[in-house]
Amino acid sequence: MTLEVEISQTLGAFELDATFRSAGPLTALFGPSGSGKTTLVNFIGGLARPAKGRIVADGRVLVDTAAGIFVPMHKRRIGYVFQDARLFPHLTVSQNLRFGRFFTPVAERYADFDQVVGLLGIEHMLERRPAGLSGGERQRVAIGRALIASPKLILMDEPLASLDEARKAEILPYIERLRDETRIPIVYVSHSIAEVSRLASDVVMMSAGKVLAVGSVAEIMPRLDLLPAEDRGETGALVELELAAQEEEFGLSLLRSSGGEWRLPRIDAAIGTRLRVRVRARDVMIATERPVNISALNVLGARIVEIAEGEGADALVTLESGADRLFARVTRRSVQHLRLASGSPVFAVIKSATFDRDNAGYPGGRPGG
Repeated sequence: MTLEVEISQTLGAFELDATFRSAGPLTALFGPSGSGKTTLVNFIGGLARPAKGRIVADGRVLVDTAAGIFVPMHKRRIGYVFQDARLFPHLTVSQNLRFGRFFTPVAERYADFDQVVGLLGIEHMLERRPAGLSGGERQRVAIGRALIASPKLILMDEPLASLDEARKAEILPYIERLRDETRIPIVYVSHSIAEVSRLASDVVMMSAGKVLAVGSVAEIMPRLDLLPAEDRGETGALVELELAAQEEEFGLSLLRSSGGEWRLPRIDAAIGTRLRVRVRARDVMIATERPVNISALNVLGARIVEIAEGEGADALVTLESGADRLFARVTRRSVQHLRLASGSPVFAVIKSATFDRDNAGYPGGRPGG
């Protein structure tokens, strides 16, 4: 499904002027707090009416202010998952889920109750009420309620923002399954670099009400320099890996990329599974000769593409390893001492211990799991 958005809105001193087009399975609206992400997603969902603009989803015009078109929220066939689950406290989980069907005509209902329940792993809680659920369980039920409404589009507005790290780790695999198995397009609002890098197929980068860039996650996430300095976060690259073997004795997984072999803390997945891993620039060291007798397990042949030196001590080195791009944040002194230059052959060195679950996810379906 293709989503086309062109919106202009003034809200006091804040001006939203956003235009983008996306056809990916999960499009992230990414940027710092106050950049207009939630305002924009509320316009898409029909919770607010823009002063000027046009929104088209899968060829269906939802908003066209020039033509006087505004489709009400309950007729848009859009599922909405908020920061807080917003479940009805007096209803059981089963009743909350079934409420999602209320506004969907019988002839247009495609979602199967049992399949949705199985997808989200909530079979055991159907007769419980929200007060007896954890935060992560409540969000899974909220996602299920949106799914059972048989939506044509799902909007998720910071769905993990109110959860602790353990609950986030619980929910992320279910959002991946939702993205990969249901084929329902998702617009996902977040200011988390790790979440967007792991989940998104496409990214709309926003700041101060403006769209700074639109493109695939691999193209956009290394461009954090487009954001204001205080909101840039950590520069990193996304690398696609294939799980090749398990090293059970050491609790490690062996993976392969076009640039070589990687070892990461054990990943519970089937051999042949493809993963997307975010490699932070601060975790990459550069060597001009292949190092020996070191603890770091990941040593990849690479070539320097570019060196960007700032005014301070740091320099950002762009590397090419096979078909992948990596970034290394080093000191300007190291650049001079090692005589680094564009085109130079080098080795990228990355410790396995720097990877955690937030930085690894599944870019597509998982074989055997």
